[in-house]
Amino acid sequence: MKRTLKISSALLISISAALLLSACGTRHVSRDISPQGVAGEVVFPDPAHIVMKGGTFPNLGDLRLVGPGMTKDQLYQLLGRPHFHEGYAGVREWDYLFHFRKNGQIITCQYKVIYDKDYLAQTFHWAPASCADLLVEAAPVVAGESKERNFSLSADALFAFAKYGVDDILPRGREELAAIAGKLKDADNASIKVVGHTDRIGSEAANQLLSQRRAQTVREFLVARGVAASAITAEGRGESEPVKECEDQERTALIACLTPNRRVEIRVDASSNK
Repeated sequence: MKRTLKISSALLISISAALLLSACGTRHVSRDISPQGVAGEVVFPDPAHIVMKGGTFPNLGDLRLVGPGMTKDQLYQLLGRPHFHEGYAGVREWDYLFHFRKNGQIITCQYKVIYDKDYLAQTFHWAPASCADLLVEAAPVVAGESKERNFSLSADALFAFAKYGVDDILPRGREELAAIAGKLKDADNASIKVVGHTDRIGSEAANQLLSQRRAQTVREFLVARGVAASAITAEGRGESEPVKECEDQERTALIACLTPNRRVEIRVDASSNK
């Protein structure tokens, strides 16, 4: 009887712990999160309520690897556990407090990941929004060479799957494009080319059209944010310029492998600037 009682007590403790973990969620949640992982209103938690005291200094390279479709385990491996009152099971957003060193100063940012109904990461948000600029990579200017800058953005982070319109740009994509527009709108006499690329899945004609439409949409977005329309051209190159080759495999694995090929590049030649 005593042994049976001990086993029952241990089982009750395990069940209680699991229930607490499932029920534990951030106290400040975004509103109206859709099954696709898009919030009607993004709400960030009060930094005073942080559990991971002080936040962390993340690796920028790891942050750039974050993208739609990642599982919680994959996010955990890159960013660590969330910093507020999030649990694991049943929780659809994770919040972080990050610090970055730039020009001798420390910049503090809040970062939010929102999951879809299947608990795959889909949308990403910064507070302030200007923190997204920290992830934008620009090619360095070398003395004696033309002043060229290249920005390469993941198409998966820019657009919802198979979409290409302005209204289809994801929140994280909007933040990154807005940051780039801020860098380019005062670039007098610069020549800016937006180039869209796809992976090899699907027909060549369909990929060419999708890449062209996405490049044109990015151009329209930049123009709407103050970049001179006369300075920007857009073109699609479809699947013709892959940066990664992948062997044939199960579709989900192949899509993941080909991620680097789905991209939009913004190439800036400011060599004629005064």
